[in-house]
Amino acid sequence: MPVSRTFVMVKPDGVRRGLVGAIVGRLEAKGLCLRAMKLVSVSSAMAARHYEEHRGKPYYPELVQFITAGPALAMVWEGREAVAVVRALMGATDPAKAAPGTIRGDWALSITENLVHGSDGEESARREMEIYFSPAELSAGPGSTASA
Repeated sequence: MPVSRTFVMVKPDGVRRGLVGAIVGRLEAKGLCLRAMKLVSVSSAMAARHYEEHRGKPYYPELVQFITAGPALAMVWEGREAVAVVRALMGATDPAKAAPGTIRGDWALSITENLVHGSDGEESARREMEIYFSPAELSAGPGSTASA
């Protein structure tokens, strides 16, 4: 299987609760390679781009308000089937339905405060990486897919 990249964000609740290290540790323990990371204050404009597919839905304002409420950790991870691997590690969006042993199953409190965001496909991963990182900020390495 080819190596790919995905975007992951520890949301403001995860940063506030001090779970950054634990979440990063799970991704590293799975064998994914960290290619970029930075603490960001998500602006309203960034949030609008990030959640553009949800614009017009009843929960959209709550998404934007939450993601802009405090610092978040934006990251790019690389590995074999990175999108699918990260999604499995995160667990279901609703923590009540997330399996034990997943990030959300173990620590998330609600559908909104569910600690992490991970891209749902390679196209959205590329789009989300472009919101938070310049090409120069993406670290290349062995087996790197820097153009992804």
